[in-house]
Amino acid sequence: MFTRGVVLFLLGFGMWFMNQVENPRGGMALFIALALIGAGFIGVGAAMVWASRSGKIAMRERILDSIEWRGDEKILDVGCGRGLMLVGAAKRLKTGVGKAGGVDNWSAEHLSGNSAESAMANAKAEGVADRVKVENSDPRRVPYPASSYDVVMSGLFIHNFAEEGDRAKVLDEMLRVVKPGGQILIWDLFAYGDYIRHFEKAGVQIVKKSGMSLLWCVPGAWFLARKK
Repeated sequence: MFTRGVVLFLLGFGMWFMNQVENPRGGMALFIALALIGAGFIGVGAAMVWASRSGKIAMRERILDSIEWRGDEKILDVGCGRGLMLVGAAKRLKTGVGKAGGVDNWSAEHLSGNSAESAMANAKAEGVADRVKVENSDPRRVPYPASSYDVVMSGLFIHNFAEEGDRAKVLDEMLRVVKPGGQILIWDLFAYGDYIRHFEKAGVQIVKKSGMSLLWCVPGAWFLARKK
């Protein structure tokens, strides 16, 4: 989008300049319109770049602040992707005490550069690789025992499953592997209310919820739940 905006802006500016040279009194509406549309694309593109680099980090930190951290938690990030939430959570752990695990099937269709190697590279860059482990697994069938994690989370992932039944399976797996009294954190773009209703039917306590927002140019909503 950013590149498209630059092209349109330059095209509009070029047409305006040529028209000024050849016909200074001629109409300029089309040329100015192209330049303005191009400038708009540039603005949107710049906002998207900022959101992907800085906005998501700021949003992640705000969301992770909602969790009551001790520093020795065993964490699972379901659909960890390149490690946005996983790395952020690992940074909340005390060195040599807590552990953060991530599972994903790393579909390149939903996220560019999506791979286990990217997740671990980001963990290394943030200095938490010693606390992080990732595994290739279907998030609808998490390969871990029941009640084995203190915190289970998922960020901007579950909506990628088009079928409601598949999304429900992911939620059920998150509920299965979290310990009684453990915390579940979900941040996503769509079906936010469906997730809450699913957990409420299962008797899970909803502790905090944000509602939809565009904070820091990043869309989505999040909620924190506790397993009884």
